[in-house]
Amino acid sequence: MTTLDPKQMKSLTLAYIGDAVYELHVRQFLIHSGEIKPNDLHQKAITFVSAEAQAKVVRHWLEEHWLTDEEKNIVRRGRNAKSASAPKNTSIQTYRLSTGFEALIGYHYVAKNEQRLNELLSESTRFITIQKRL
Repeated sequence: MTTLDPKQMKSLTLAYIGDAVYELHVRQFLIHSGEIKPNDLHQKAITFVSAEAQAKVVRHWLEEHWLTDEEKNIVRRGRNAKSASAPKNTSIQTYRLSTGFEALIGYHYVAKNEQRLNELLSESTRFITIQKRL
């Protein structure tokens, strides 16, 4: 397997891998939280992996200046990428911002930036958990 340079990869490719990485993180997070019923796991996972939830996380990170300039660029590239598919249950703006979120996760995964990737994953689930309680 060849080494991939995430800076040279298309944003939608980064988003594709980022989606899978984030989904796995959410599943592990929920299992470790004590959920055991598969249907409950699935329903709770949806609240974390939805375009709306991911877009809220990115907006929060941008408002709180939590991202580096390089990370903002990755989110912007992901947000501006033209996808062949259209969102089903959300606005195009929300869908694109969630694509930026997934591209950022994918970028750090491909770049093997494990510490920052884990910070972003943990912060995203923490933020969504707090939002669900409000």
